[in-house]
Amino acid sequence: MEPAFWQQRWANNQIGFHQAQVNPYLQKYWPTLQLAPGSRVLVPLCGKSLDLAWLAGQGYGVLGVELSRRAVEDFFGEHGLEADVQQRGEFEVWRSGDVELWCGDFFALRAQDIADCVGLYDRAALIALPAQMRAMYMQALTALLPANCRGLVVTLDYDQALLAGPPFSVGDAEVRQGFAGWQLNELEAVEMIEESPKFVQAGVSSLLERVYRLGR
Repeated sequence: MEPAFWQQRWANNQIGFHQAQVNPYLQKYWPTLQLAPGSRVLVPLCGKSLDLAWLAGQGYGVLGVELSRRAVEDFFGEHGLEADVQQRGEFEVWRSGDVELWCGDFFALRAQDIADCVGLYDRAALIALPAQMRAMYMQALTALLPANCRGLVVTLDYDQALLAGPPFSVGDAEVRQGFAGWQLNELEAVEMIEESPKFVQAGVSSLLERVYRLGR
């Protein structure tokens, strides 16, 4: 997707992907990663997710990456936080307490930027990208994150021929191929079609939400 697509979505408040509550999979499975208190967590394409505040509240340092400045502004404003804003390379970095949101293009990240991120949380990044960019994204995570990194990834799996993304369908085989250098375990697969009227109207009969734990 071109950056302008997401900028326009935020400008028009077309943010149906934003959840009004902390993700239940995050709350259920994050403790199983057994990351040390104070560990830093990378959250790509984070938007203004409440998950960021939850992770910080659990005692982790959070490094979110988000293309839209509007989303970054909204996060700090809605949480009543005053951010210190500085330029770091190609990113505008907003920081308050244990939360840093890097406003810019994820693909501009360098290994030294996230060398201390031993945690990864992806609820909406992988499924926001078309196929070619998904492959680049998974390659970038493998190349940039440190060897002791552990995390959670949430995907959707449905018949892409019936409905154009985003969110895009990402099948199990694609996830396993993209994260071939990682240890990958599927923790849960939940049928969501009854809660997804847009997909039902498009003729989709199955919408699986999968949760993976990964590490290396």
